[in-house]
Amino acid sequence: MKALLTITLSVSLSITSLAQSTVGVTGVKDNSYNSYSALKTTLKTHPNALLVIENQYANVTEKRDIVYAKIGDRELKLDAFYPKEKHHQPHPAILIIHGGGWRSGNRAQHIPLAQKLASLGYATFTAEYRLSTEALYPAAVQDLKAAVRWIRSNASQYHVDANKIASLGFSAGGQLASLVGNTNGVQTFEANEGVTGVSSDVQAIVDIDGIVAFIHPESGEGDDSKRTSAATYWFGYGKDENPTLWKEGSALTYTGKNTPPTLFINSSVERMHAGRDDYRKILEANHIYSEVHTFKDSPHSFCLFTPWFDPTVEYVDHFLKKVFKKHKDVLAFR
Repeated sequence: MKALLTITLSVSLSITSLAQSTVGVTGVKDNSYNSYSALKTTLKTHPNALLVIENQYANVTEKRDIVYAKIGDRELKLDAFYPKEKHHQPHPAILIIHGGGWRSGNRAQHIPLAQKLASLGYATFTAEYRLSTEALYPAAVQDLKAAVRWIRSNASQYHVDANKIASLGFSAGGQLASLVGNTNGVQTFEANEGVTGVSSDVQAIVDIDGIVAFIHPESGEGDDSKRTSAATYWFGYGKDENPTLWKEGSALTYTGKNTPPTLFINSSVERMHAGRDDYRKILEANHIYSEVHTFKDSPHSFCLFTPWFDPTVEYVDHFLKKVFKKHKDVLAFR
């Protein structure tokens, strides 16, 4: 028994002491996932899908390529879309996070969504973040928290209500939006980049087909049998090599009494909902509001296309109006 324990401990130590792999950090942008590649895939099963393109709204002001943080010579940028008319009450803000397996995709994919939501009275911001070809976990989370700090510090310029900021994301962006929201105040994910001395907390989460747990019976992430999985590239470890890190990067690990109200909008691809039901049970136990809406027979990238785009916008709008109306402005962010 003692010999077995020694062997087990030795194996455990050798696994956890493996160096984080940087083989996927190529410095070359991965363009394999974009709106047009998603459309090509989607048309195979949903031939009537139409890509939603950028639009111009008379009541929306746009500012693009704004630098929200610098890491050395690397500039991180976002685009801003906000109502032209400044009403008596400032606007809720939405940070929109693109998907692409933490390795691909770009913020321009959700400009149509940002424009539409801005036309409904929100200040929306599409932000880039460092992908796994450039930096490993938790860099993406730290970048996005810096984006929240930038939004809050520039609230007066964009007429934003600093007490009403939501993180919204699709696919890997949904996973990140949930992780950003569930780690309000967790220092592991804060970095000295961009604006400092300002809260990175968000008050609502919108997760569009993004998992909230990596190590979970419902999760399909971490299968490296045929090729290196997207999550393995991001973490720099296989799931079995460092399960602690994979759990650390899961929103479900932090879900509890401080989790913001959460909206899930899902496709019919079950593995993209990993951990959602367990997450909602925790929220229910803590009397925190949540919703889930699932589009029957829909592809994973549904939010980029008609006929799912408009109802997705409606779900987001109704949810945020509901939770922000109930939200008491008791916090003063400075």
